[in-house]
Amino acid sequence: MRLSLLMPGALRRVIYVFVSGLCFFGAAGTVQAENIQHTGSDTRTLRVAYMEFPPVTYQNAFGEPEGEMVGTTRKVAKEAGYELEFLYLPVSRAYLYLKKGSVDFALGLTEVPALKGAVIDSEINLVSVVLSAWYREDQAPVTDINDFRDQVVILINGFTYGGLRSWLERQDDIRITNAPNHRSAIDMLNRGRGDYLLDYRDPVREELMSFSAARIQETEIRTRTGAWLFSAAIPEAQTLQAEFDAAYHRLAERGELPPADTREKSILLQGFPTP
Repeated sequence: MRLSLLMPGALRRVIYVFVSGLCFFGAAGTVQAENIQHTGSDTRTLRVAYMEFPPVTYQNAFGEPEGEMVGTTRKVAKEAGYELEFLYLPVSRAYLYLKKGSVDFALGLTEVPALKGAVIDSEINLVSVVLSAWYREDQAPVTDINDFRDQVVILINGFTYGGLRSWLERQDDIRITNAPNHRSAIDMLNRGRGDYLLDYRDPVREELMSFSAARIQETEIRTRTGAWLFSAAIPEAQTLQAEFDAAYHRLAERGELPPADTREKSILLQGFPTP
């Protein structure tokens, strides 16, 4: 299984050398190899899944991985003695690859019910991510989770919202409509095709820069953390977790990265359902 998955990435890397600036998209996503220089001769290359979650993780105009978590991961991998091969995947495909061990780890949010038992999270929180309810100026603010009742809530395809999606879908008096991406979701809300949008602060604010006429308000729902999600299907998952956490601490001690954040994030909205 692992060999068959590696072949498309290897072929694309050969093509990329000769054709500068082109992006290649396959059924499994886009693959880019990171040329990190090391002194050791036995440096191992790790396969890393990342998703479209700007400005935290995203694919730039040249088909390359970018974002805050991507930059940090490159530094830490180099410090730990690893090279990286990035795979740009939709959320559902990234989760599948983590469960099967087709990637070594992913850059993503913690506490995903669909990945329970399938990943080992890093102890270090790489980013803090705010999940918010977005609504038009003529809509009442959200003060309690029950404010979604008798309303139409827009969700992003593939996002589990830390288990909140499944709770919303089980409620008979909450109607769910799905959007393919952040931009489409904002457009749906702006056009009145939903009462509330559940989406993360950073990507929505990025998109709102191009919505000059949008008058959208925000209420924080909860705070989540971004981390390295190591696939529990690979034998060395715990070793990788320890090595990456230790490498981060070394870089932080040298002032090359911010001090490590290991604090738990709190749920903000009253009535938020617990698993």
